[in-house]
Amino acid sequence: MRAVVQDRYGGTEVLRVEDVPVPSPAAGQVLVRVAATSLNLSDWECLTGSPLYARIGGLRAPARPTLGSDIAGVVERVGEGVRHFRPGDRVFGDNLALKGGFAELALAPESGLAPLPQGLGFVEASTIPQAGAIALQGMARVRPGARVLINGAGGGSGTFAIQLAKQRGAHVTAVDHASKLDHMRSLGADEVIDYEREDFTRGQPNDLVLDLVAHRSVFAYRRSVTRGGTYRCVGGSVGTLLRVLTAGSVLGLATGRSLGVLVVKEGPEHFLPLADLVTAGDVRVHVDRTFTLDEVPEALAHLGAGRALGKVVVTP
Repeated sequence: MRAVVQDRYGGTEVLRVEDVPVPSPAAGQVLVRVAATSLNLSDWECLTGSPLYARIGGLRAPARPTLGSDIAGVVERVGEGVRHFRPGDRVFGDNLALKGGFAELALAPESGLAPLPQGLGFVEASTIPQAGAIALQGMARVRPGARVLINGAGGGSGTFAIQLAKQRGAHVTAVDHASKLDHMRSLGADEVIDYEREDFTRGQPNDLVLDLVAHRSVFAYRRSVTRGGTYRCVGGSVGTLLRVLTAGSVLGLATGRSLGVLVVKEGPEHFLPLADLVTAGDVRVHVDRTFTLDEVPEALAHLGAGRALGKVVVTP
């Protein structure tokens, strides 16, 4: 089978398309013929090996030679003990542990996959697992009338989060690059901020801030939320995440705020509710561009530049 592989960390120049052996599913695993794989920031991080947490399991070289974790496709074979799927089933899921989506076939644990809902296409389905879980959990406590700010709102998780917050009756401020402002408005954002022109932490404080690209100081984040409010980041530099976990939690307690990192729970039960909303027409999926396997380096460069609007998808 054809697969995009890397044997060292670096830029897109370390990627190459090769013919590799078809993997065999072990006990509890499913072999999926990949129809679509959406890109996530984690793919860019695992390509470059930065931040440092992207090297977990492979300090000097990638633990998994083929990236791509949000997959959708058709079951090809199943391993021993697999009970819920059989060849020919249409499935999708978050395969962050094994990756391998930038290939014609990928192994995934049975527990990470879900049946493709009726009416949901492979490309749409591939955009949901990671981004959907983050958006659902990030917006879980939103109440009617709350002020919600989403930093990095023009990407996959952010575009879902805008729509979920609006469904819950919140006033939503969306922050991202100027090129994404109109699209964020079209999703329901009440206010939009170009991060190159305005520092959102110096504006009106919010009841909830979901930060998808954290890199500021904990004092700035404390300033961005009201007393009794909540700040959660998911993604960002190691230094920022550590400061939020340590100094941020202490500063939050001292000032009547909750500052912390969003620990995202994985698995179908955490992304299927968003798939249901998409199939019902209550949440829109926006695919910025699709790429072939040969174009994976270009796809990752597009994502890494921070200009992707919604989701980027590879269709082998």
